[in-house]
Amino acid sequence: MANENAEKEALSLAQTPIVGVIMGSKSDWETMRHAVEKLQALSIPHEVKVVSAHRTPDLLFEYAAKAEARGLEVIIAGAGGAAHLPGMCAAKTILPVLGVPVESKAMQGLDSLLSIVQMPGGIPVATLAIGKAGATNAALFSAAILANKYPRIKAALRKFREEQTQTVLDHPDPQETI
Repeated sequence: MANENAEKEALSLAQTPIVGVIMGSKSDWETMRHAVEKLQALSIPHEVKVVSAHRTPDLLFEYAAKAEARGLEVIIAGAGGAAHLPGMCAAKTILPVLGVPVESKAMQGLDSLLSIVQMPGGIPVATLAIGKAGATNAALFSAAILANKYPRIKAALRKFREEQTQTVLDHPDPQETI
C-alpha cells in the first residue's frame, strides 16, 4: 500500500512531464504526433516542443541540460535530414534519448536514420524506425523504460499489448475491415 501511495504521489507530481517530445521543426509534427498520441493513450505526462539543433542550439543545450532537474526521465527527439537533434540532445544529458528519424523528401528518411544511428561510442541514442512506426515505438519504448519505476505505466503498457494481440486474434481475415 505504501508503494502504491508513493507511486500515486509521484505520478500526481508527474503532471509535471516525465517524457519530453522534441522535434527540429514544426514540419516534423506530422510524424511526432504519433508519439504524443500514444503517450496520451497510456496517460504518460509529457511535454511537446520544437527545439532546433541548427536554428536554436542554445535552447537545445539548455533544454537537454535542465531536463533531468525539471523531472523528465526520457526524451524522444525527432528530426529529419541531417537530424542532429537527438545526438546533440544526448550529448547534453544522461537521460535516455530515443531518436525518431523523420521522413525527408530527398532520401525518404534514410539520411535521417543514418544520421541518428551512427552516433560515436559514448553518446548513445536509441534509434527507432523512420516515420510513424518509429514515433509510435518511441512512445512505447519510453513506457517500457518508465514501467520499471511506475506500476501504473507497466499495467497500461501490458494492457495495450494484450489488446493489440486480441485485435489480431479477433480479426484474422485480411479481407475484413475493422
